[in-house]
Amino acid sequence: MNDRRNGLTYAQAGVDIDAGNRLVDLIKPLVRATARPGADAEIGGFGGLFDLKRAGFKDPVLVAGTDGVGTKVMIAIETGRHETIGIDLVAMSVNDLVVQGAEPLFFLDYFACGKLAPEVGAQVVKGIAHACREAGCALIGGETAEMPGLYKAGDYDLAGFAVGAVERDAILPRGVAAGDVVLGLASSGLHSNGFSLARKIAETSGARFDAPCPFASGATLGEAMLAPTRLYIRSALAAIRETGGVKALAHITGGGLTENVPRVLPAGLGVRIDLARITVLPVFKWLAEKGGVAEAEMLRTFNCGIGMIALVDPAKADAVAATLQREGEHVAHLGEVITLPDGPPRVLYDGHLAST
Repeated sequence: MNDRRNGLTYAQAGVDIDAGNRLVDLIKPLVRATARPGADAEIGGFGGLFDLKRAGFKDPVLVAGTDGVGTKVMIAIETGRHETIGIDLVAMSVNDLVVQGAEPLFFLDYFACGKLAPEVGAQVVKGIAHACREAGCALIGGETAEMPGLYKAGDYDLAGFAVGAVERDAILPRGVAAGDVVLGLASSGLHSNGFSLARKIAETSGARFDAPCPFASGATLGEAMLAPTRLYIRSALAAIRETGGVKALAHITGGGLTENVPRVLPAGLGVRIDLARITVLPVFKWLAEKGGVAEAEMLRTFNCGIGMIALVDPAKADAVAATLQREGEHVAHLGEVITLPDGPPRVLYDGHLAST
């Protein structure tokens, strides 16, 4: 091919390979810090490797999950606060693995943008690496895509992919029965669901993300809404392994309690939950009030203060709760598993959420 000195370059088309290389250099130490048995957490190859034998598994079944952070990323972009959105990215996938009893092993991320700003990308990956260390999984790879024309300069989106493993005889859910106790583990806020509605409420009420938060002192509204998704990995695995009393877990994401709990129930069973036992976080009270959101809509859109549900053997419920609390969780006894005479598994509610 002839040398065309005045020809167009990839950089002139909007894709800066040098910026991508700079981002890789910035994040390599962050990635190395996530190394664990089975993975050295080095990046730069075409694929990430993981050795299940080194991780200590005997008869493992792999469990995989993928997710993003939804329109929560728009608040991170608008406020210029990128350091925690990566925590959300990891949490949304690895929390889905632990509900099947799986230990997260490794994680990969996908960062797409209009024009790559290496320092912003590094802040995002810093959050990803922090959450990977907290969850005990290695960050073994990822992809950065610069796509001018599809994304505006300054915009970006995220996706994450997690793989875990569980011994074949320890897969959840298992043995759920009427009379089992329903425990709720507190959330840290909105997590990464319902942000399209939350942003709409903020817009229609005239609230600005850079203004003082109306429901939390010492923070802006944007900072309060960006509170990262809670990671339940260490506490859930401790309760599963130490007590033998956990029969099922449900990660409360999009669809809230109403849609997510039935996903782990066998036919003929439901759960009855006393809403008065849920400690409703201030952010949800504010959203319900400013948006005039009905209780049923709140319960199928937001977590309302409960980020994970555990269905446990009643004889071991105290031990499960004590283990979760020792690991830093706030635990509430919300109700029990019940027999349903007809229809698919579902959640029945008693009482009402605290509104003020």
